[in-house]
Amino acid sequence: MITIDGSQMEGGGQILRGAVALSALSRTPVEVVRVRARRGKSGLAPQHIAAIQAVAAACDAGCEGLRLGSDRIVFRPQIPVARDIRIDVGTAGSVALVLQAWLPVALMAGGSLTVTGGTEVDRSPSIDYLEQVLFRVLSRHGAKIRTEILKRGYYPEGGGEVRVSVEPSRLSPITFHDEKPESCGIISCSSNLPDHVAERQAAAAKRLLADRLGIPCEVRLDRRRGASTGSSCTVWAGPKGAIGLGKRGLPADRIGEMAARALLEEITKGGQVDSHLADQLLIFLALSGGRFTAPACSLHAATMCWLLERFGYRVHSRTNGVVEFST
Repeated sequence: MITIDGSQMEGGGQILRGAVALSALSRTPVEVVRVRARRGKSGLAPQHIAAIQAVAAACDAGCEGLRLGSDRIVFRPQIPVARDIRIDVGTAGSVALVLQAWLPVALMAGGSLTVTGGTEVDRSPSIDYLEQVLFRVLSRHGAKIRTEILKRGYYPEGGGEVRVSVEPSRLSPITFHDEKPESCGIISCSSNLPDHVAERQAAAAKRLLADRLGIPCEVRLDRRRGASTGSSCTVWAGPKGAIGLGKRGLPADRIGEMAARALLEEITKGGQVDSHLADQLLIFLALSGGRFTAPACSLHAATMCWLLERFGYRVHSRTNGVVEFST
């Protein structure tokens, strides 16, 4: 059994999600102690329990310590199997982060996961970023992934619902060509708000991106009624993306501009992928080989490299203007 100190490096939920995914992939039992010790409210929160349950269901794992506030868990995996899994976070906890933990394991055997929770929440990728950036990159390397956004969910009520189905997939090495994107994409969403909110978000993002990048922008509006109220704007150009999340009192135009400026900053910094995608791709890089560059080695990326090494996977990082990750 491998023991992981959850207070090291990033010291949050990433260590927990990565540890159970790597445990399932390597069929090695893992114990995580001092769970989220660096967070103001340490121990397991609902979305962490949901992520562990999703991975456990995909590999018939035995678990200890899955209760709110627990500072220690033990995860004993079996062979990954194809399952149709349903998980309710029970709060507006991030659907995307639950899916991130489950996906590497599911790609081995196939299956589906339906998650109820928050689809666009703070300190997490939006479900649109996952679908349009991470999943597109993985699909170009051999993954077979299908996403259905059934409901949108925002803080504090949640209530979003997403179903992701995958087929057993063997990924090719994770590599990229240094080429300028021919177009960019915008998805502007709102729930229980006037139609003009999503329209203004998209228009503001499109004006800025079209002016600065000089390439066509494809726009999609997603306006719904649901259990929660909120808005978001997700933008991307190739393997780089960014998110603007609506807040009470923040004008819709500002949300679109925030997303566009964050994307432009990632593009200006260089590298083949954005700094957030880099840490999400590292587990797939370790499994399939390859190389890619990012603007910097974030604390999340450094944490993932540290964690991978504890399971016997070595990812090298080298800085020369940008950071190169390779196997």
